[in-house]
Amino acid sequence: MSKKSNYYYVGIAFIILIFGILFVPKIIDRVSKDDITREESRSKTVSNSPVEDKADKGKKSDLSYLEINGVPKKVPAFSFTNQDGKLITNEDYLGKVYVVEFFFTTCPTICPIMNRNLVEVQEEFKDFKDFGVASFTITPEIDTPEVLKAYAQKYEITNPNWHFMTGDEAAIYKLANQGFNLYTAKDDTVEGGFEHSGNFALIDKEGYIRSRQDNFGNPMIFYNGLIPEATGVDEDGIPQEISILKEDIAKLLKE
Repeated sequence: MSKKSNYYYVGIAFIILIFGILFVPKIIDRVSKDDITREESRSKTVSNSPVEDKADKGKKSDLSYLEINGVPKKVPAFSFTNQDGKLITNEDYLGKVYVVEFFFTTCPTICPIMNRNLVEVQEEFKDFKDFGVASFTITPEIDTPEVLKAYAQKYEITNPNWHFMTGDEAAIYKLANQGFNLYTAKDDTVEGGFEHSGNFALIDKEGYIRSRQDNFGNPMIFYNGLIPEATGVDEDGIPQEISILKEDIAKLLKE
């Protein structure tokens, strides 16, 4: 080997030695601070949002979250008794896609329509063990578990994850108005003595309120439960939303 080649290899070795002295300690320091896994690319936005975290993994649908002050809204904790006398909490619905409604068994107006529409949804997803419905009565002093049981039988409820729930009145109204943003109130001036939303809320498997976007790119938030799917469009020109509710349930079941 020539003297020139020896100088060349000595030079390479020297460079490697200098690199080790200068940079290895910095690498070790970064590893010890868990900084080595930091994303270096400036073209990617990192977010703690449930939407983006799983969208990056290809698991999320295109359905939006209901956000309050920029934070995706999650179903608050609740605990009520169902038609079988069993205590049901929000944790019983984790891992399931479910629809939420507020109703009462003696309702003479919109509740029968809402529940007939939900029975259609039930039939659409009868083979899915991870689909359910949460029905909260707003007249708990009337709607005991026994009354709710008879009501469920009347409407031929077969889904084991469809719970008709009763309990503390104040807790139910707080859950409706604050937990789900579904308006509920006593009103002696209206038929039946109560005013409540005819909308449904859709909840994903992690307990977040989800919906598709409107034509302006904003979350619809809720689904109109007052127009049967077969009707298409009501007399006021409002289109039914049971079809899109079914489509969006199917999307969430795949997440």
